[in-house]
Amino acid sequence: MKKTSDIDATAAPPWCLRLTSEFDAADARAIAITQNLTVDQLNWRPRPDAWSIGQCLEHLCLSNEVYVRPIAEALNGAASGYAMEITPGWFGRWFIRTYIEPTTQKAPHRAPSKIVPITKQVDSSILDRFIASNIKMREVAARAQRCDVNRIRFRNPFVPLIRFTVGTGLQIIARHNHRHLLQAERVKQMSGFPRGGKPGTAHGGRGPGTA
Repeated sequence: MKKTSDIDATAAPPWCLRLTSEFDAADARAIAITQNLTVDQLNWRPRPDAWSIGQCLEHLCLSNEVYVRPIAEALNGAASGYAMEITPGWFGRWFIRTYIEPTTQKAPHRAPSKIVPITKQVDSSILDRFIASNIKMREVAARAQRCDVNRIRFRNPFVPLIRFTVGTGLQIIARHNHRHLLQAERVKQMSGFPRGGKPGTAHGGRGPGTA
């Protein structure tokens, strides 16, 4: 697994260190959320139209998996370069503010059909899948640090006519992780959430930062 400690801090741009650290933190949060949960707890939904903890994680897996391929492909043969920080354009900033960042969203939005959770009953393997998807994002970020991520664009997997920069795409994924992990944490804290999970039922023996 590429973690913050595996990247040369003297050579990596600040954005790469920051995002890699955010992916590390997302792994730790997902582990903490799912630790000792039963399958019933993982699939409990506060309302029929609301997602369970398992569905939040499946949605993140699908999103990461859909985004990582076109971002990686855009880096193939890309000219070397360097960017200290990610600077999204006006549309990228608007998209993050409107659809991704939980602190600036004014209304809920329906997820694209490609990344709507489809598993009827999520099991504990969803945590491994989520961590694996973040490993791939770290690997792409490590490749991208040798390029100008504010100039290279990738084909948007949802709207092909829209092309975000690689930097914007990586930032979207990191903040999207934060958004839905926050949602999962809120589900777990709800008064109606079933209590009394048994140690080891879901992921009781996993420690933060391991894969």
